[in-house]
Amino acid sequence: MAVPLFGRLSIREYVAICFSLSVLAFASLLKFIILFLPKAVINWFYKWSRRLFKWRLGEKKYCEEEIAAKKLLKARDFEDLCGVYGYIHEEHVVMTKDGYLLGLHRLPGKRGERRDKPGSSTGKPVVYLHHGLLMNSEIWVCLTSPERSLAFVLAENGYDVWLGNNRGNKYSKKSIHHSSTSSKFWDFSIDDFAWHDIPDTINHILQVTGAPQLSYLGFSQGTAQAFAALSVQPQLNAKINVFIALAPAMSPAGLAAPIVDGLMKASPTFLFLLFGRKSILSSATFWQSILYPPIFAQVIDSSLGWLFNWRSRNISTHQKVAAYAHLYSFASVKSVVHWFQIMRNAAFQMYDDDVLSPVVVTTVSSYRPVRFPTRNIVTPIVLLYGDSDSLVDIDTMLSQLPKHTIAKRLHTYEHLDILWGENVHVDVIPQVMLALKQHQTGDHSEAQCENGDGTSSEDHTTTNNSVSPLI
Repeated sequence: MAVPLFGRLSIREYVAICFSLSVLAFASLLKFIILFLPKAVINWFYKWSRRLFKWRLGEKKYCEEEIAAKKLLKARDFEDLCGVYGYIHEEHVVMTKDGYLLGLHRLPGKRGERRDKPGSSTGKPVVYLHHGLLMNSEIWVCLTSPERSLAFVLAENGYDVWLGNNRGNKYSKKSIHHSSTSSKFWDFSIDDFAWHDIPDTINHILQVTGAPQLSYLGFSQGTAQAFAALSVQPQLNAKINVFIALAPAMSPAGLAAPIVDGLMKASPTFLFLLFGRKSILSSATFWQSILYPPIFAQVIDSSLGWLFNWRSRNISTHQKVAAYAHLYSFASVKSVVHWFQIMRNAAFQMYDDDVLSPVVVTTVSSYRPVRFPTRNIVTPIVLLYGDSDSLVDIDTMLSQLPKHTIAKRLHTYEHLDILWGENVHVDVIPQVMLALKQHQTGDHSEAQCENGDGTSSEDHTTTNNSVSPLI
């Protein structure tokens, strides 16, 4: 009897499967061996890779950005990263309705400012930042200059800044029901972020601050989580005065690597066979520990280029070294499977538990996964997207969003550029500050005049030089 999955695969896809399994087996073997190696041996690998890198490039003088990058590299966590630039943060814990404990960070004041009553209201307007897939809150504060960090700029401009974390990542690896070593702990997808993580975190922030509303800033999957949450929980719309989506993600076309893209779309659940049912790419921390940071950055660059055709030319080498060290955080395999289901069906849908889709014998399908009703979102939406970002199809996205959505194009920007690009303080942050000011004061006339009625991406598009810096 033929196996349904393998009966649909081409010879090239069979080769891809064999190669993927071989690489994963080799990585797992190395990881197992490393567990029994003394620290001195691991340090030797690190020093050897550093010497090899320096021998290839030769000695050079340190620049100011490189000095900052070295400090960020030594930072172990969010607190250390804030300490590099003199910011004092608060830590909070949110318990979701289904029992996950989420780490939540806060920047309540300007640089060096201490509060007599931490954990209380500041009276300032509240902004909530949420990261993307395989990330955590550190992505917002690991920049080589503080004026390019959106979180720090917001704090300096009088905002009460909160930074969230998804269940399972570095700061949220705890549940009152399941151990993180259990597969039940990792049994979550974007659906769970929409029903629990985002609304429960927002409710906690509003309870602590006493504010009636906050502004939401998401990056990549952090935007998808908000799109999903706002669409299925109408009451949440009244709690967010504006949703600013950076490098928005809703229904990406796919990956640049044709073999991987075709294989994953043919059977998204094949990822369960490759990675199991817990966290994905957990070996990344192992490679990071033994490779010299510039070499590790080059590995990440090559991987991003292969998978997404990103060249990251707008991000400096030193920024990559500093940021990539804080890039990876744990995520569930199921959440990645969910993304490939979305790509395969070209629809922003809920997780499909029916892994074996019914055979279609007519032009009418007998089954369709439930879609997130994103056109029902009432909250004002502002999209900031790069026109070189392979994961953003702006026309398709706008067709699935309400007509009051405003979209602003960032020329030559890719996905990660919007976080760490050399000119984010000129091209991105001023756009964010303007949108916050307009929607917090209720002044939307300028945006409506500038961007049209919301019927197409061209109607919504402005260039990234249209707003002057506000910092």
